Amino acid sequence: MDNSTPILFTLSKDSRAPFKAPENKINSYVLENIIDNKYLRYKDAELPQVSESQVVRHFTNLSVKNHHVDKNFYPLGSCTMKYNPKINDKIAMLSNFAQIHPNQIDEKSIQGILEVYYNLGKYLCEITGMHKVTLQPSAGSQGELVGLLLMKKYHEMNNNKDKKYIIIPKTAHGTNPASVIMSGYLVKQVQSDERGRVCIKHLKELVDNETAGMMLTQPNTLGLFEDNIDEICSMIHSVDGLMYMDGANLNALVGMVNPSKMGFDITHINLHKTFSTPHGGGGPGAGPVAVNQKLSNYLPTPIVECDESVFYFKDLEHSIGKVHTFFGNYGVLLRAYVYILSLGKEGLKEVSQKALLNANYLKTLLMEFYDVPYSEGTMHEFVISAEKQKKKGMKAFDIAKNLLDFGFHSPTVYFPINIPESIMIEPTETETKETLDLFCEKMKYLNDNIAQKLEYFKDAPHHTPIRKLDEAKANRELDVKWNGNNK
Repeated sequence: MDNSTPILFTLSKDSRAPFKAPENKINSYVLENIIDNKYLRYKDAELPQVSESQVVRHFTNLSVKNHHVDKNFYPLGSCTMKYNPKINDKIAMLSNFAQIHPNQIDEKSIQGILEVYYNLGKYLCEITGMHKVTLQPSAGSQGELVGLLLMKKYHEMNNNKDKKYIIIPKTAHGTNPASVIMSGYLVKQVQSDERGRVCIKHLKELVDNETAGMMLTQPNTLGLFEDNIDEICSMIHSVDGLMYMDGANLNALVGMVNPSKMGFDITHINLHKTFSTPHGGGGPGAGPVAVNQKLSNYLPTPIVECDESVFYFKDLEHSIGKVHTFFGNYGVLLRAYVYILSLGKEGLKEVSQKALLNANYLKTLLMEFYDVPYSEGTMHEFVISAEKQKKKGMKAFDIAKNLLDFGFHSPTVYFPINIPESIMIEPTETETKETLDLFCEKMKYLNDNIAQKLEYFKDAPHHTPIRKLDEAKANRELDVKWNGNNK
């Protein structure tokens, strides 16, 4: 039985428009006199002609098939898939926010918009301990690139001509080395020690006058706090390098630990993680970058300033330039602002505390059945190994696919790369004890029934709308574009 949802193009029929525009009986005009010819369309757009009911049913059907945080547990490690409070959406949909035009840059007419920008930036600086922030970057990875370009600008302005390398740990997110190369620097990788933290001995061997800086996720992707952070920062700063904190795991620290006081010069903040804005389906996201005072004049321009309750755009003389169309993903930024106002300082602290509690509780339950290579010092997430399950025939990949049949989203698998058959789990603060207990029960079931149900497990998922895919073929022959001939 084929239960796939046809795309709207295949449902399209000529003249089946969902609406009709009323005839203009008031003004007569020549469109060419209003809009430049180069912007006018002289051929109909190739859009599907479907009825309103078809559109509603199509997307409702897809939403039921899709997994999301409103549906069930989403323990995707290092992604902080927490519940998104609906008050954020309610505020963002107010007409004065939702109907603002991106090209409306007259400062007098958008004072409320600019106030949100200004206040959000102020709160993010307070949370991170930094001096200034740009809200333009639309993702954590773009925030990384912006941070590295700020490093490059700093070294250019200070005539540091020998700077070539950025040091990253073995546990770094994959976007870190990619961002380094895009920025024009080269990568040096520092190994982890026996505790899962940065190996200080190896770091000392890597740091020299060619070191431009270091990118470090705090806590790292093993869910462990880099407790040698003072020594790490001192080493990098001793050669006039800069410390960049990858803020992907800020949910473990917000309200409790200050990145600036740890010695970081730059950090990006994933609003679509820590501050609860939706980020399923690939976006939109927001990755503001906060910096200390010595880097603040290099931020992307313009920034928003305030003078006697009047908000305005300000250009910076030594800016690295603009990094996003318009001024960032405003709807996402607004939702994060509402989230911060709703919780307040104590509420944000409680977020981190509950995230740590949930992660440690779930880890303790799972340790009875799965190996946890670095079990001491867990913060908001942890990594288990399915190495002993693999010896019985079931890999981390198979475990992840079977969890789909239980209604859970799969955790992150095979990352970090320094743990064999790794499964990274981040429960977040918004999950209940009952949900965590149920997840553990299903993980135990998979472990206990490998011998009896191995072939069934390896053929999972069985109950999802789309069953097991040929992922190798999908990677080799990527086909995601509609060209009008796809049938």
